[in-house]
Amino acid sequence: MALCAAPMRHLIEGYRAFRRDSWPSRKAVFEELAMHGQKPRAMVVACSDSRVSPTTVFNAAPGELFTLRNVAAIVPPYAPGHPTQGTSAALEFGVRVLEVPLVIVLGHGMCGGVHALLNGAPEGAGDFIPAWLSIAREARARTLECAAVEERQSRGEHEVVKLSLRNLAAYPWVAERMAAGRLELQGAIFDIRTGLLEVLGADGEFRPA
Repeated sequence: MALCAAPMRHLIEGYRAFRRDSWPSRKAVFEELAMHGQKPRAMVVACSDSRVSPTTVFNAAPGELFTLRNVAAIVPPYAPGHPTQGTSAALEFGVRVLEVPLVIVLGHGMCGGVHALLNGAPEGAGDFIPAWLSIAREARARTLECAAVEERQSRGEHEVVKLSLRNLAAYPWVAERMAAGRLELQGAIFDIRTGLLEVLGADGEFRPA
């Protein structure tokens, strides 16, 4: 693969700017992380959408967030032995190895994954996306039966976060840590149009942080 393609050149320029402008002040932080390992404050399950960066939303420094990203921020049901459970493997590492005290499921406004869940996968994207989104069919059903057409996208984004939290709470080593007070689960939605973060409350409603 050629490194001279325009997108790669742009990224290399960004890297050089990082080395020139940011690395000197952050060098000690990275050396500390390299020497002593990571101890993140939280794990974030977020969408792969390029417009939503958990480290940006939470103004986090290197080493603070253990981040897992996939289409629509979906947590699949607990299913050991499945050969392609990359999401579950990352969750196991964050919870059982790193012992994070908090897992946040972070959805977002204008989510393309949720749009595909409600309206069908985009043309030319049928190999993996439909099967992946089928994990959230319960969220789709809840949305379609309860929400008006103009509210379905937003309602779907909320329902997917709630579904992911329910699935996550059913992982035995998550449930065990929650019962012992060692792990907290939290749902949130970031609106890329306004920059506002909504947090899921105990009553099942999302409210501004």
